[in-house]
Amino acid sequence: MTRLDALKAVYPTLEDKIVVTIMGAVSAELQSIGHRSNFFYLQHAMGLASSMGLGIALSRPEHTVVVFDGDGSILMNLGSLTTMARYRPANMVHVVFDNESLLSVGGFPTATATGSDIAALAAAAGVPRSCTVRSIDDFTRALDTALKARELTTIVAKVEAVGPAGYVTDLSMLENRFELQKWLRQH
Repeated sequence: MTRLDALKAVYPTLEDKIVVTIMGAVSAELQSIGHRSNFFYLQHAMGLASSMGLGIALSRPEHTVVVFDGDGSILMNLGSLTTMARYRPANMVHVVFDNESLLSVGGFPTATATGSDIAALAAAAGVPRSCTVRSIDDFTRALDTALKARELTTIVAKVEAVGPAGYVTDLSMLENRFELQKWLRQH
């Protein structure tokens, strides 16, 4: 499965969710499908999407927060798994697209290419629900189940190491920030 196909498959379910993405391919591909004011593309902050999503989930428990992360990013900030598990926001779903590489910065292999298991790491950290999926159907089912469960969940989606031609969005970081703040004030 490709990350883009996975994002397209779940895009309709994101309409009323706060969405935080990590830098690079994830943000560029999500924006290519169609930007929404409730999407925040965390550019130039590798490893921090899970932390940003956690902060929003804790401060706005009436909203569901979906974080789209990458394997390289979560491996840079493994401590966020234990922090998420400590606070266990019921309104947060953490999706990790695992292509076993640092695709956005040159394609170097990550630890998952040699056997590290992010879903097992999340479970060992205390995240109540975690799983690994390898197909579009399994991914959409896992996300739907997680959203209905209302319990902190990490979904690791194994995807191909392919990405867009460019890894930037055409929305400035400040504009994106102010747009999300405005959306949060209105909802």
